[in-house]
Amino acid sequence: MTTASRRIPVLVTPAQRVRIAKMAKKAGLPIGEFMRRAADSHLSRDDEELLDGMMRQLRKSTVRTIAAADRAIAIIDASNRRIDAMLAGRPLKVRGGTATRKAA
Repeated sequence: MTTASRRIPVLVTPAQRVRIAKMAKKAGLPIGEFMRRAADSHLSRDDEELLDGMMRQLRKSTVRTIAAADRAIAIIDASNRRIDAMLAGRPLKVRGGTATRKAA
């Protein structure tokens, strides 16, 4: 752990000072360490909120990506069926009508 070496003067009301001192004493910490830990826990919550937002976006983009992949697979499957039909000499169904393969 890095040694604390910079000061941040913070003004508090007398009532806040008493509450902070009581909480620090109850936690078994000096006031400065108690304040550092309180600030760190607040910063951690900010990081967690940021990560939560990133995860929500990731889930949304994953759903869109899976849907796009499913559409692409369906198009490829349909294309493969048309190719199989052409190679087998069967009538070929195409949008707007039926096409057949010419006999060689």
